[in-house]
Amino acid sequence: MNAVVLLTAVCAGAAAWVMCARGEVLRRARALLGGAPEARGASWGLLGPGGLENRLNGLLEPFRVRFGWRLGREVLLLPGGSVVGLAAGSVLPVLLGAAAVPLAGRWLRGRERRAEAERRAVAVGALCAAVAGDLRAGLAPPAALAGALGREGWPEHPGLSSAALPLLAAARFGGDVPAALRAAARLEGAEGLSGVAACWQVAVDGGAGLADGLDRIAVALRAERDQREDLRAQLAAPRSTVALLALLPVFGLVLGTGLGADPLGVLLRTPAGLGALAAGGLLEWAGLAWTARIVRTAEGGS
Repeated sequence: MNAVVLLTAVCAGAAAWVMCARGEVLRRARALLGGAPEARGASWGLLGPGGLENRLNGLLEPFRVRFGWRLGREVLLLPGGSVVGLAAGSVLPVLLGAAAVPLAGRWLRGRERRAEAERRAVAVGALCAAVAGDLRAGLAPPAALAGALGREGWPEHPGLSSAALPLLAAARFGGDVPAALRAAARLEGAEGLSGVAACWQVAVDGGAGLADGLDRIAVALRAERDQREDLRAQLAAPRSTVALLALLPVFGLVLGTGLGADPLGVLLRTPAGLGALAAGGLLEWAGLAWTARIVRTAEGGS
């Protein structure tokens, strides 16, 4: 039991460490943007805002820079595993929670990356439509591009701000707009900008209509987004069924505990329970991996 309590304290401290570091990063960002008066004020020492957090963040930052560590919500698995370990009187849930942190972090970052790519694709389609509208209103292509970038919020977009500045500079100061568009198209989800670059190059060299080409790109991106959303809606029911089936063992543990049994104790403190836990965990992982592969195949073939 002493080992469980010690590991629980270590995991809780690690979770608090990471959360304080993340809070300090947000505080610094707000200070740079001028939106947090308390961040611009003087520190109150070790216990004040920015005191203990600054020191913890200073300890963690070298590891992030050197090893590329990036912890987020997955760190909550540490106290979660510690609570289960304390309830069951076993070190195993604490170790499993710690081992699951990098896997959960990879899954969460993959979700964030895919969501950001979809937002970029939507922004590219909106930009094409906005530039085409300005061209038909009589604006020159560079002025139309610069104005549309500002109206669509690309300089403030967290996933497109790095591409917006070169595009704005090229449009306003006579730079190589197609090259800037191709460079921005390397961002995941912004591949449609390569088509914009081709249309821009053809319009400049051959005098073809740029607005019509941009309209076609916007329509194609919109159709692709609609197809993706339709496929996601069709896969929502199978995904919900898989999630429910995956949670059934947890419901069984809760039911057994409510009936007066000790399922956690049997699973974590007896050889037969540990064997059943290992076999069940492998089968659970295999089922989830198989289902995820089926879903990825369906999405890739759409």
